[in-house]
Order: sequence, then structure tokens, then C-alpha cells
Amino acid sequence: MTCLTSKEISNLIVDKIDSVKDELKVSYSASKNQIGFFYIDNLLPEDLAQACFDVFPDKTEMRVLKSIREFKCVSAQMDKHDKLLEEVIYAFQDEKVVSLIGEICGIKSLYADESLYAGGLSLMAENNFLNPHLDNSHDAERARWRVLNLLYYITPDWELKNGGHLELWPNGPKKKPVVIESKFNRLVVMATHDASWHSVNKVTVDRSRCCISNYYFSDEALKETDKFHVTKFRGRPEDTFKNILLDLDANLRMLVRKIFKKGIRKNPHIYKKEN
Repeated sequence: MTCLTSKEISNLIVDKIDSVKDELKVSYSASKNQIGFFYIDNLLPEDLAQACFDVFPDKTEMRVLKSIREFKCVSAQMDKHDKLLEEVIYAFQDEKVVSLIGEICGIKSLYADESLYAGGLSLMAENNFLNPHLDNSHDAERARWRVLNLLYYITPDWELKNGGHLELWPNGPKKKPVVIESKFNRLVVMATHDASWHSVNKVTVDRSRCCISNYYFSDEALKETDKFHVTKFRGRPEDTFKNILLDLDANLRMLVRKIFKKGIRKNPHIYKKEN
């Protein structure tokens, strides 16, 4: 299919979201006292969503993150991939899309992130996982609060039994999670704050679950209790020893950030544009 521009794609996104805006407000409002979220199915025309999957990079073309915290493949260097994927990512950054999602979530100051700090493309193959964690509270410059995570899933025929689904832990990582399936052509929007524990359960099949993601930032935190924190990981409820290791890991990285406000090195996961 002909590659649409980000403006053309953003118009499609706005039309879809606007058509169900009232229901989305109800969903977010009902959940915002714990972890605010909503999701929209059939976000884009099916052939467009399929085209995104068809041109998605292979895991060999992406950066592998593998540790006791996580195991997945990521990329933010969009000029290395098919142009369509870049157009779709930046469609979510169109002012109309940002404003509409801000209205649904009741967030007045809301900004997209052109640098794709921690956003971009994510692929999870067999045995990949993402442990329960809290996202880093700020942008790369510690100037704005990270407040919303947008996850657009594009793998066709992805089933519950495959794993690779988003898990929200509204009562903390020691309790039971809410599972949100990573269905084809589904957009999930979730709040990020000091209690928004979330994870991705292990992929159990020899396939790739592909996702296009964005973060939105704000001048103010979503909760009065929010304080600066690095990304903090936990094990699952049964992972006692892993929890001890991950607590030490988070405390050490937090100590480093107290000494070096912007870290020892810049996060490599940003879009480094030539210009």
C-alpha cells in the first residue's frame, strides 16, 4: 500500500478515538485511582495495521535487552527501518491526538517526545518477558514528568495463550495482575506514576509480538506523592530471591542518580537524527 503521512494517519487515529471518546473517559476515570488506563480496538484500518507488521524489523535488526529485569528487542533509530513505522509513531505525536488523549485522561499539560526516549519499537519473541516495574519518572533531562504510555500492538492473530500480554498490578507487584491482551490493532493507554506497576508475561510461542510505543510527558506529576525515581524492577510474587537482587539493583541505580543527576551516561534508547 502507499505509505501515508503521519498527518493522514493521525487524522485516522483522531476519528477513531473521537468516536468512542465518552466510553474511554469512563474507563480511565474508573481506573485512575489505581492505574488509569483504557484501550481501543481496531484503531487503524486493518490493511494499514497489517502493513505495519509486514515491515516491522526482524529481531536481528534491533537492540537486545537481556537481564534478570527483562528480555526483549527494541529500537528507536527509526531511519533504519521502513518509513511507514516512523510515520505511524509520529502520528501519535500530532497535536490533535495528544490533546484528545489529554482530554480523556484529564491532563492539561501534555507533551509528546520527538526523541522517542524509551519509546519506539519493541519486539518480544519466544521466552522474552518484562518483569513488574515502575517506569523512570522523568524525561531524559529530568525537566518533565512521564505520565502516559501508549502501546500500539500490531501482530495479527495474537492469542491469550501466546503470552506477551501487558499486565497491570493495581494492588502492587505482590498481588494479582490485570491482564490486557496484546491484540492486533489495539492501542492501550496507561498512566505512569509511583504506583503504576506493570509487566509483560513471558511469550510462549515461536512468534514475535510487535509493538509501536510512545510516552507522553507533563509539567506536573499525576499524583501528589510522586517523586523522582529511576526505573524500578521487581520479580513476580513467587520470586523471593530475584526481588532481593532487583531491590539492590534499583537502590544502587538510584544512589548513582542522586550523585549524577542525569546519570553517568545518556540513555542510548533515543532517536539520533542526523539534523
